Amino acid sequence: MELEILDIQGQTTGKTMNLPDDIFGIEPNNHTIYLAVKQYLGSKRSGTSKVKTRAEVKGSSRKLHKQKGTGGSRKGNIRNPLYKGGGTVFGPKPRKYDFKLNKKVKDLARVSALSHKANESCVKIIENLNLEIPKTKTFEAFLKATNLIFKKVLLVIDAENVNVQLSTRNIPNIDTIILADINTYEIMNADVIIFSEDAANIINGSIEIDNTELIEQIESNNF
Repeated sequence: MELEILDIQGQTTGKTMNLPDDIFGIEPNNHTIYLAVKQYLGSKRSGTSKVKTRAEVKGSSRKLHKQKGTGGSRKGNIRNPLYKGGGTVFGPKPRKYDFKLNKKVKDLARVSALSHKANESCVKIIENLNLEIPKTKTFEAFLKATNLIFKKVLLVIDAENVNVQLSTRNIPNIDTIILADINTYEIMNADVIIFSEDAANIINGSIEIDNTELIEQIESNNF
């Protein structure tokens, strides 16, 4: 997939870059995307909801009245779930919502998500961002020039860049993430994915980085 490289003003630079089809051009596997998003959201849940059963609430254990002969229903003690202040039946207990997902499934989900965005023409490349000081207006102007001001944007950079991250922090519809941390949920949650030129070069394998695991993923086409 060939894409034009944009500058910070949102204009074309005349340069293009080919992104690998084995990452941006596969047939997406929607089920793996579903599993990866479900796992990501499940891992974010605290799972601390808790209610008391009839064994845990306060109250006498005396039977309220005899079993037969009263004309009323059979009752146990005051901690019965039918009474106000009684225990709760089958209520929530502290638990974990996360679950294990194989690495190959995660990799396929991530590539499938990127291919979805590529099929929808929602992937862009911006030239390397070398900001001397943080400047939010610079990115706001870029979003306006590319008609992305009202869309959810995921900016993917190659490494920590404090000036870029501070510049986008106060823009509500743009998130900045390092390439090594990119995940299926962030990709699917965004309307448009913007890669910095260096991040795109890493995906192409044009430049090397210190993250050995990421390099192995790219070389094995499992990124």
